[in-house]
This record gives sequence, C-alpha cells and structure tokens, in this order.
Amino acid sequence: MEECAYVPGRCARPRLRHPGRMLIVIGGLPGTGKTTLARLLAARIGAVHLRVDTIEQAIVRSGLARHPVGPAGYTVGYALAAEHLQQGLTVIAESVNPLAVTRDAWREAGTGAGVRVVEVEVVCSDPAEHRHRLATRSCDIPGLPQPDWQQVLDRDYEPWARERVVVDTAGQDPRESLESLVHRLGERGGAEPGPR
Repeated sequence: MEECAYVPGRCARPRLRHPGRMLIVIGGLPGTGKTTLARLLAARIGAVHLRVDTIEQAIVRSGLARHPVGPAGYTVGYALAAEHLQQGLTVIAESVNPLAVTRDAWREAGTGAGVRVVEVEVVCSDPAEHRHRLATRSCDIPGLPQPDWQQVLDRDYEPWARERVVVDTAGQDPRESLESLVHRLGERGGAEPGPR
C-alpha cells in the first residue's frame, strides 16, 4: 500500500492509502477552487490530474473548434482517464462536470476499467467570496475564456442526484480544503489518519 509522507513536528493529518487504482472525479462551478484542490491532491497521492479545461483549450488551439467546444473535451477526458486507469494509475478528473450525463460518463470510465469511483463536488458557499475569486483569479491556460459572476450564475448546472463528497472551500485556504477532502475520502475507505 502506498502512503503519503508525514511531516514530523506537524499535527496529525490524514494520509491516503491506496487500495489500488481509483478514479476521483472533482466537479464544481468555476471559481470554487477545484483546480487548486485537484492539483494539491494529485501531488499528495501521486495521481494523474486530468483537467478538461486544458483538453478543451488544446482542441481550440488545434483549429478544430472554437469555444465552447461542446462534448469534445469531456469525451477526450473519459478516454484518457480509462487509459491511465488501465495502466494501473490513480486518476483525478477535474472539470465543471455540470450535467448528470457527464457525471455518468466519468463513472462509466472508472467502472469500465474496474476501479472504485469517488465523486467530489467543490462548492464555495459564500457568494461574496466566490464572486471575488472569479474577479481576481488569473488564468494559467493562455486563451481560455474566463466566466464572470453572471455567467457562473446563469450556467446550466444540474443538482447532483447521488452520493458524493462535498468540500466547501469558503473561508479556507487551499491546504485546509485539501485536508478536509483527504479526511472525507478516508471516511470512504481511501485514507487513514496519519501518525501524531
């Protein structure tokens, strides 16, 4: 079993213990902190981080499409996730994941590869903080359009109809949100408390 390193002198923190490869699907509205959280989690557990924004912008740069690219980015993401899972890797698939059909497709990619799938919804319950994040964040993908607050409010985002881990990033720094997520994953059998 692979474990994350513990930093001596710090308080106990959960460590992910891999029961084998798994697919962690992280979704949420723009500006909630899902990319930051996915990156931190991937570094912590040594997983592949698949970001649909990166895939979609690569499709646009290729000249094959313009924003919005429709289902193409997600479809490529499902295929890449399945391939990495079949190679024995843990995958973190990160996207807005706004519709039941996209959530189902991620789940199918994982179950088709014979792995456990954990779905995570990242939210920011403080509207003022969420709006501020959108207004002040920088984009690390050149050319990727960034939504404003009204576009986020108007976005088609279906309520989740099944069990998932919910991480509320309001009032937390990214490391606190990571610890919350790792703890919640542990409650689902993917983590255990670290030494004190």
